[in-house]
Amino acid sequence: MTMTLGAQLYTVRNYVKTEADIRFTLKKIAEMGYTTVQASALGPIAPERLREICDELSLKIVLTHIPPDRLLGETEQVIREHDVLGCDYVGIGSMPDKYRTAEWYSHFAEDFREPAKKLAAAGKLFMYHNHNFEFEKIGGKRLIERLAEDFAADEMGFTLDTYWVHAGGADVVQWIEQLADRLPCVHLKDMAVQGSTQLMAPVLEGNMNFHAIMQALEKAGSTKYLLIEQDTCQGSPFDSLQTSYTNLAALGYK
Repeated sequence: MTMTLGAQLYTVRNYVKTEADIRFTLKKIAEMGYTTVQASALGPIAPERLREICDELSLKIVLTHIPPDRLLGETEQVIREHDVLGCDYVGIGSMPDKYRTAEWYSHFAEDFREPAKKLAAAGKLFMYHNHNFEFEKIGGKRLIERLAEDFAADEMGFTLDTYWVHAGGADVVQWIEQLADRLPCVHLKDMAVQGSTQLMAPVLEGNMNFHAIMQALEKAGSTKYLLIEQDTCQGSPFDSLQTSYTNLAALGYK
């Protein structure tokens, strides 16, 4: 399966707050060489207008992050909006705080299974994006393990975030192998250090073993989109996106 590079717009969230800024930012991203994007942290813009701008720039919207409350309370509207966007992967950026305890975790599956089933019936897939807290054990089991057990593969995919897996003290390659058939989209970012401080870095500019990570994704065979995300950048977020693209393009990914 061909894996296509994309830009996670959360990286440039300060530059996508108005329609004019969204268009200018997307143009810069297209000029870098990206052909796909994840729509996240955008200011007010109609789905029809966002699709029109992306079509003009030959950019495909492949994944979103939406507020969890919208997925729960406005499922049909969310599906219609994603139909307009031409986007099949509907994501949330994190598990809401109230579910992250032994007392309340079981309610996550109870609450989100029905919206997930509605998405699946509409030809879309609910996508869960991890941070590091999912690797904490609650009741003897990691939250990410419980998520994989509580949702079937056709109900939930994982937007595995390489940096946050590593920050959770886990092996990225192991988790790619463990979730091999559930990773249509992944978030790529590297980890560097400054003294004892961990820093997010462009891909192949830090210390993570990205050659092994890319080989594992190739072997797993389920990943369609390699989405570059850098929550915090040491300089310009546009430079960070360009560096990651250039480094991955040198390995043959585009």
